[in-house]
Amino acid sequence: MKNVVLLGSTGSIGLSTLQVVADIPKRARLIGLAANENLDGLLEQAQQIKPRAVALANADKCQLLQRKLDGKTKVYCGDDCLVQLATLPEADIVLVAIVGTAGLHPALAAIRAGKDLAVASKEILVMAGEIVMREAGKHKVKVLPVDSEHNAIFQCLEGRNPAEIRRIILTASGGPFRKHSRDALQHVTLEDALKHPTWNMGKKITIDSATLFNKGLEMIEAHWLFGVTMDKVEVVIHPQSIIHSMVEFVDGSTLAQLSMPSMRYPIQYAITYPDRLPNSMEPTNFPKIGQLTFEAPDIERFPALRLAREAGTRGGTLPAVMNAANEVAVARFMGRRLRFVRIWDVVERTMRAHTVVARPSLDDILAADAWARNEATKFCNAN
Repeated sequence: MKNVVLLGSTGSIGLSTLQVVADIPKRARLIGLAANENLDGLLEQAQQIKPRAVALANADKCQLLQRKLDGKTKVYCGDDCLVQLATLPEADIVLVAIVGTAGLHPALAAIRAGKDLAVASKEILVMAGEIVMREAGKHKVKVLPVDSEHNAIFQCLEGRNPAEIRRIILTASGGPFRKHSRDALQHVTLEDALKHPTWNMGKKITIDSATLFNKGLEMIEAHWLFGVTMDKVEVVIHPQSIIHSMVEFVDGSTLAQLSMPSMRYPIQYAITYPDRLPNSMEPTNFPKIGQLTFEAPDIERFPALRLAREAGTRGGTLPAVMNAANEVAVARFMGRRLRFVRIWDVVERTMRAHTVVARPSLDDILAADAWARNEATKFCNAN
């Protein structure tokens, strides 16, 4: 039995995690749940699951949550609530499913408290991968990937020497605009970008999938998770989203992990690792799928992959700057105040304006993040 703390319980990954735990009640239980603003969702979950503690980042709403729970569950509020929940003494593993940078401090706190970390938030490793992996090694805890792509690579690499890796091949659906011309991309609407062809995800990650910045972030994440240089991380378009990623070894053999496109598969494996357990999930029906196809990504139409490779190769504070600028640009696009194609432009201009700090401290990374948000906002407002 593993005691699980779930940060981001009301988002898409959080909801899938609740389904996973309900499917394997003898092997996992949720002892901590956290949300940012969703009071009603967190209250409903707390009343149903009865965890030992919950946390709500919005301090005003949190006071109301405390009154409604009537002392039956410990409630943490405000700025440090996620750290408090992530360091619960009873917790075995902390699953971070928070979009953006808010998961970084609780993730590091969990590691330093000796908890295994399941990572669904790309920003943690993109911004501070060197620090996170170093701390995990120091405290002898596991960093388990929840992203379907990195979980697939993790499964393919079990027990292998990293020196045997020739290439890590991340698969991408290609998003809703895979066949769009450059001209057609100029006229993309928010509604168009939110129509992902194979995955049901939160809005921000769905937009990132449309620009391919999601895959760019995953390239940097793979670099840190698996200890390979950026030139060994590649992307291939696989529209069916059945092969979740592949590893090619130095002898020419390639291993792939396949399943239907549902986040419940990688979430369960991260929680139950190293065991595999039966569940109620749909088996893969290969005759029904019919065929698996592959294409090379178009770097000219989708420059996110070029920018991510540069950020990951140069390292230092540049990945944090790329991530922050993308978050600002995506927020503007979702607010209908920035055209889709300008997301790439804002990110590139912010990266070009940045003076990279090599081997940064956490304070350096957070300062670069704040600088990039301010700079990207200026570029969003410019013509």
